[in-house]
Amino acid sequence: MTPEYEEGIPLLQTRNLSKSFGNIDALIDVDFTLHSGEVHALLGENGAGKSTLIKLMTGVHKPDSGQILLNGNVIEVNNPNDAQKKGISPVYQEINLIPTLSVAENIYLGRQPMRMGFINTREMNEKARVLLQYYYINIDTTRTLSSFSIAIQQLVAIARGIDMSAKVLILDEPTASLDRKEVEILFEVIRTLQEKGVGIILITHFLDQVYEISDRITILRNGRKVGEHKTQDLPRVELISKMLGHDLYEQLGQSESNDNSAGKEQDVFIEAQNLAQKGLIEPINLTIKKGEAVGLAGLLGSGRTETALLMFGIKNHDQGQVLVNGVPIKLNNPQQAIQHGFALCPEDRKTEGIIGDLTVRENIILALQAKRGWFDYVSRSQQDALASEMIKALQIHPPDPDIPAGQLSGGNQQKLILARWLVSNPDFLILDEPTRGIDVGAHAEIIALIKRLCSEGISLLVISSELAEIVDYSDRVIVLRDRQQVKELVGDEISENAIMQAIAERDNV
Repeated sequence: MTPEYEEGIPLLQTRNLSKSFGNIDALIDVDFTLHSGEVHALLGENGAGKSTLIKLMTGVHKPDSGQILLNGNVIEVNNPNDAQKKGISPVYQEINLIPTLSVAENIYLGRQPMRMGFINTREMNEKARVLLQYYYINIDTTRTLSSFSIAIQQLVAIARGIDMSAKVLILDEPTASLDRKEVEILFEVIRTLQEKGVGIILITHFLDQVYEISDRITILRNGRKVGEHKTQDLPRVELISKMLGHDLYEQLGQSESNDNSAGKEQDVFIEAQNLAQKGLIEPINLTIKKGEAVGLAGLLGSGRTETALLMFGIKNHDQGQVLVNGVPIKLNNPQQAIQHGFALCPEDRKTEGIIGDLTVRENIILALQAKRGWFDYVSRSQQDALASEMIKALQIHPPDPDIPAGQLSGGNQQKLILARWLVSNPDFLILDEPTRGIDVGAHAEIIALIKRLCSEGISLLVISSELAEIVDYSDRVIVLRDRQQVKELVGDEISENAIMQAIAERDNV
């Protein structure tokens, strides 16, 4: 049952909090309120401002304007250590403890019990054991932290924060690497902390968990607060609409002709059968024909990128298989994927795509060279010819093959990555957020290129947060939610409304 908070001073509060980085407004006049004993979910897509808000609360960044209040008093949080002293304790998805130290040493790091000038190891181990038992954890506290599961490590981090008198606990994607049983253990701990009056800010992309454990929800989009609701009063459809910035009940993005698969009645080219990895994504089933574009839709954290990583061999599946022309293939690493004609344009083009210090020409020939092997060298004349051809075909600007790739704009970097794979003549191209962060003109060019590649017989799996563009070019759309495949839309079924309904519905088949 959702507690009532109308009376009393909030535990933690922000007023008109704003932060800019250069010309980018990361957070704009955000008000946020957390009460004692409350689980308050902070939701939003990439770039919504969640991380910036948390970093302001924990002293990683200083606000440009606005106030932070603790128990009704305005405070200044100078750094993360200062935040801990004031009782604001974050626990991140990447555990910020020391894996080579013991569990007990991590819990009491910097505040070890002393005896005659030396650390009292026996007392420290015993205190840690008793503390963890309170959170239903019975483990050997003398063992190194890294010897335990991620779930245990997160609970240890929570126990440390609470033992340091944390009044506010910030949990950033705490269940991202946990299975259902581990999630239930974590939720039991959260409920215990609620009873003690701890206020908990929960950042997660798992909507089922939001509705299971949270009392209130605040939604951010593009750095602004767009809603605050009691969880029990917020329908899922309305939540999805606010996160994505669309009104579900408007007439949205219906493609003029979604039956794009006409004339594509040939056999299935790529097939994933029950493809899964424990803790990463539940079994996925999808098929793609020659010249067909299949869209992957879902909120951030739904399993879209994870599917791409499995399909390209970056992550190894522990269940299921991938078939090409009906024949199962080995897919243990990207090299094997490339040999089978697979290509991947990653979401983070700057760190996972281009090599900024190499020239445009050198970036373009990387995939082809990898496909050939390093003993079949792509000659300089071939490199020049391929670079010239791709620069012209994709209209990469400036059209200079010898400038560092890092000097290109975001849209031209995206086209450069596409050029790299196109010269390797792929049969199957995976595009993860191909239009993110690029200007309108480049956006239109990328969409046109996707359609052209399909017409040339390349099979595409395209991941995008932009529902309108998925509707525009997809022959079929696979909808994911909370790491599970929940719907497949075909032909006239494909619309923004239908995708959003599938994301929001609780019991899709």
